[in-house]
Amino acid sequence: MLEADFILKHSLVPKHEVMSDTSVERLFKKYKLSKDQLPRIKNTDPVVDAIGAKKGQVLKISRDSITAGKAVTYRIVV
Repeated sequence: MLEADFILKHSLVPKHEVMSDTSVERLFKKYKLSKDQLPRIKNTDPVVDAIGAKKGQVLKISRDSITAGKAVTYRIVV
């Protein structure tokens, strides 16, 4: 198994996906945000490397939550 597959399939690693430019625009418009306001994730993070995300891209991170069912957060790669 490749190292990237191992990282992404680990039970403690939530689903990370790179958002399209259109989806990012809709997100910013819906919540009246700018890229400066998003939490950051370093481009050296193993998951960022595994999914091939580049600086400036926005990631959608989905994790299971006992209270909310599913929790979604967004981070920008720096």
